Amino acid sequence: MHDFIITSNRVVTAEAIAPASIHIRDSKIHAIANRQELPPDVEVVDVGDSVVMPGLVDAHVHVNEPGRTEWEGYATATRAAAAGGVTTLVDMPLNSIPPTTTLAGFQEKLAAAADQCQIDVAFWGGVVPGNLAELQPLIEAGVRGFKCFLIHSGVDEFPNVTETDLLIAMPELAALKTVLLVHAELPGPIEAAASTDDPTLYQTFLESRPRAAENEAIALMLRLSRATGARIHIVHHSSSDALPLLRQAKQEGICVTVETCPHYLTFAAEDIPSTATEFKCCPPVRERENREKLWEALSEGVIDMVVSDHSPCTPHLKLKEQGDFMQAWGGIASLQFSLPVMWTNARARGFGLQQLSEWMSQRPAQLAGLQHRKGQLKPGYDADLVIWNPEATFTVAPPIIHHKHKLTPYNGRLLHGVVEMVFVRGHKVYDHGQFSEKPLGQLLTR
Repeated sequence: MHDFIITSNRVVTAEAIAPASIHIRDSKIHAIANRQELPPDVEVVDVGDSVVMPGLVDAHVHVNEPGRTEWEGYATATRAAAAGGVTTLVDMPLNSIPPTTTLAGFQEKLAAAADQCQIDVAFWGGVVPGNLAELQPLIEAGVRGFKCFLIHSGVDEFPNVTETDLLIAMPELAALKTVLLVHAELPGPIEAAASTDDPTLYQTFLESRPRAAENEAIALMLRLSRATGARIHIVHHSSSDALPLLRQAKQEGICVTVETCPHYLTFAAEDIPSTATEFKCCPPVRERENREKLWEALSEGVIDMVVSDHSPCTPHLKLKEQGDFMQAWGGIASLQFSLPVMWTNARARGFGLQQLSEWMSQRPAQLAGLQHRKGQLKPGYDADLVIWNPEATFTVAPPIIHHKHKLTPYNGRLLHGVVEMVFVRGHKVYDHGQFSEKPLGQLLTR
């Protein structure tokens, strides 16, 4: 690994956006210096006015390999991530077969991912009924924390937990000083909202996943966190009604963090056409007024971060011909486009590059326990960089999509922000549409 320097007029650090030179040595950031500080006989990559920012850390990605590799796999997922400026992703414990709920299952996942990844990959484990004895071995093997569902996960091999299960698992998680990621929807309000209305209408699906399911689940998790001392993280948050509860919990000092996703900050239920099942996800994209309250909570810090929840499937599972929202697979494919989608939204609302970087790099790295090496441009950190043009635009279309399948609700959308180059630990993995020939990503275990 040779030494080199990247210089730009717009380098984004926590302190400033300013001209700087980033000195890279042995895969790490050695120094951040003045733009003109260029020692002789060292390669210099001058990117002019392009923005240099910490690579994104996407802490919510379903890669699905092994077992459902026809949905997505490490080779395609990490190529899409690299093309989108993501330098580290954290893989969810489902929908692979086996799921990452046992040490044996984790070892199968590591074997499947080996030598396939364009970027660095870390892993979440899973909490399911009866796997208490697996939690410590999984932590010792390198999972970054654990995910659970309070409602059927959509796949039978990853069953949901009940309050009784959580009262067993959460004290162990607290003792392990790790985090519990929660799909926060309870089945009761969803069962009560069951409808026989036209399944091709988005409104029918929206009403079937009411805000009450999220609100009651969050109230339950906050109560259990108070009782057990376990740190919790609410994934893919969508109900603005629960924001006062979360705000109060943070003010009390409860260890809770919250993520939302680009689709909840972009789309509005009123605009989703009939039969457009590519928009289906759980919890659902809600109304326009709800979306704006999510933006306010993100600005305020009640919502901590933005991650993709890339949850792809084979196109036939989206039932496009039938247009049946109630039966189609719920999940949005978006890994490659999180950065430009969020920048397009953020710039229109007056937010800047430092806020974007905090939401999409620094805070997800903290969640995954990678805050000492990922998510910021600082000496000693991995040289994970995205170089991009925030003024340039492009239109999402299937030929440019690197996910295994090309069905995404962002198709046809004009976005601001074109990724030009991506470096992972100082290795150039993406350069104006071209990928490194050899996968250079590492699996981040203990």
